[in-house]
Amino acid sequence: MTMEELIQQASTYLDEKDIALLREAYEFADNAHKGQFRKSGEPYIMHPIEVAGILVQLKMDVITIVSGFLHDVVEDTPITLEDIRAKFGDNVTELVDGVTKLRHFEYTSKEDQQAENHRKMFVAMARDLRCVIVKLADRLHNMRTLKFMSQEKQVQKANETLEIFAPLANRLGISAIKWELEDISLRYLKPQQYYKIVNLMKQKRDEREAYIAQVVEDLREYVKSVHIEAEVSGRPKHIYSIYRKMVNQHKQFNEIYDLFAVRIIVKSIKDCYAILGIIHTHWKPMPGRFKDYIAMPKANMYQSLHTTVIGPKGDPLEVQIRTEEMHDVAEYGIAAHWAYKEGKVKNINNKFEDKLTWFREILEYQNETDDAKEFMESLKMDLFSDTVFVFTPKGDVIELPVGSVPIDFAYRIHTEIGHKTVGAKVNGKMVPLDYKLKTGDIVDVMTSKHSYGPSRDWLKIAQSSAFKNKIRQWFKRQQRQENVAKGREMLEKELRSQNLSLKDNLTEEKINNVAKKFNFSHENELFAAIGYSGITAKQVVTRLTEDDRKTPETTESEERMKQLSETKPAPTQHRKTSLGVRVKGVDNLLVRLARCCNPVPGDAIVGYITRGRGVTIHRVDCPNIKNEEEQRLMKVEWENSESKSKEYNVDIEVTAYDRNGLLNEVLQCVSDSHTAINGISGRADKNKVATIHMTIAITNIDHLYRVVEKIKRIPDIYSVRRVMQ
Repeated sequence: MTMEELIQQASTYLDEKDIALLREAYEFADNAHKGQFRKSGEPYIMHPIEVAGILVQLKMDVITIVSGFLHDVVEDTPITLEDIRAKFGDNVTELVDGVTKLRHFEYTSKEDQQAENHRKMFVAMARDLRCVIVKLADRLHNMRTLKFMSQEKQVQKANETLEIFAPLANRLGISAIKWELEDISLRYLKPQQYYKIVNLMKQKRDEREAYIAQVVEDLREYVKSVHIEAEVSGRPKHIYSIYRKMVNQHKQFNEIYDLFAVRIIVKSIKDCYAILGIIHTHWKPMPGRFKDYIAMPKANMYQSLHTTVIGPKGDPLEVQIRTEEMHDVAEYGIAAHWAYKEGKVKNINNKFEDKLTWFREILEYQNETDDAKEFMESLKMDLFSDTVFVFTPKGDVIELPVGSVPIDFAYRIHTEIGHKTVGAKVNGKMVPLDYKLKTGDIVDVMTSKHSYGPSRDWLKIAQSSAFKNKIRQWFKRQQRQENVAKGREMLEKELRSQNLSLKDNLTEEKINNVAKKFNFSHENELFAAIGYSGITAKQVVTRLTEDDRKTPETTESEERMKQLSETKPAPTQHRKTSLGVRVKGVDNLLVRLARCCNPVPGDAIVGYITRGRGVTIHRVDCPNIKNEEEQRLMKVEWENSESKSKEYNVDIEVTAYDRNGLLNEVLQCVSDSHTAINGISGRADKNKVATIHMTIAITNIDHLYRVVEKIKRIPDIYSVRRVMQ
């Protein structure tokens, strides 16, 4: 394409001001690349002209086309981004920067550098999608001129194109670029197969073209008879699609009949379905070969009706039916969003941002990893894999990678729903969490606020790297350092909400005193407990301010405690009990463990004075004491939370998919962890959800966590949680 041909084509939809800007960009690029030549021997400026020409064919806006002219000047000439900014503004500069390779850093290998270049492009693309459209145009022209490169370079570029750029064009819906990239890549990667298919297609081309011409003529007559205005045409299948069908279906070329497809373009959606009825009236549809992408568009906004019928000669014939607007999107995809029509930007689909939520996931995931190669591998897996479409119970369509399981679905809905997932129903029936979802499934996930959170086994069965990353983040948040920071923040927030001074209440002395009252040896343990919700910030604030709220009157409980302590002086500050609990400052008190929450060593505990029954030991998060009088609470602590000399009963509830052998596996798992079972009961409902209640004897909180984690590793387990009576 020459510059004048480009200007002539651009003039069909751009105004004179835009054309003047294109000429200015061309002259700037021409001067910058003066004296540079391509491997083919032609002046380098021909490449920017061809790239800009491809963008004009896509009917892109003037900013994108200008960026096409300038996309290589920063990388290959002394021109800087600031030079471009001064001449053409911020928008053009951002696009040029997005497609400019990194060259000022040292890398251990070319693979690392290329991965980092790709990451840079994808991040820029997430900010402005036009960046990747320029890059696709650049790659397309480079592939068209690949014959001038070395064989090693040809294979490398073809592989990269097939792995990244062709799938990306497909995901963006730009089929006009996607098919050409795939066909050219196949020519250099599998030349024998490529030319074999080309030659086989040539051998009976006249016969096939005559057949398709007859089919097109018949369809035009059928359409004309019902007075619907339509454009009917036939098109040959692309070479790469034929190659993939031969490989995937293990077929020879002569076993593939649908080498041509017929396309019908009409004015309205109503006409699409009317034409479908006409076709099915005249030709018998093949079972399972009808797809309605109008009612359920693809993620790249593609819409069309696809049906395969038994044609006039008894061979399968594929027919596609769509409106003119759908055809624009099918050919140009997301590029159609910036297409011009009558001097104004034509927004093909106002909801295109919602259709491309995966771009936002690119930004989210790249912030979580410093490894560019890991980022690219995850990107290939998530963005370029095939997809399944499933439904929520309310009928909303959710798109997921092929192989996804209910966990992927849950995290797609919301991160917290994913974290709290304990089970799932598909089409009204309970399924295990590793069930592979299929297109059309109706998925309903079950959650529990008492869930321990995700299991590490989920990292093995979740399909999406983005969702696996969310699971890793959850485990990361459980780490002590983050909980400390979170707890401190929550405490400060609670103090502010009560209009209390941070300076007066968050002193080192006060914090350490309160930490001791909650049986923590250090202030960071107190903050961490707030962070993982072991205690509430409100409870801590109450303890921080209790001295300020004391009155001269001595309460009944305090007087009682004073009398008890004066009756018989204790030889030590603490009273040890047979339960392994120390009651601070008081001797000869009856102490028992609360049956409602069953505290065990390692739990944060508090004593509660009961009239005539001594002190009952509760967990600090026990709901039965949260609203009780502060004056009746006592400081208590475990003698040694790591001791294994005593055992304590704990009630746990296991929820799982009901199957043969489940109970035996759970019992064997507990037994293998050297844990006694003191009580067990279970039931299963009509949805095949089994619930097992167990009372187990454990020595401390760590022992409990080990047992819980082992049970959670059993297949088909939804949740394991500690319960209160």
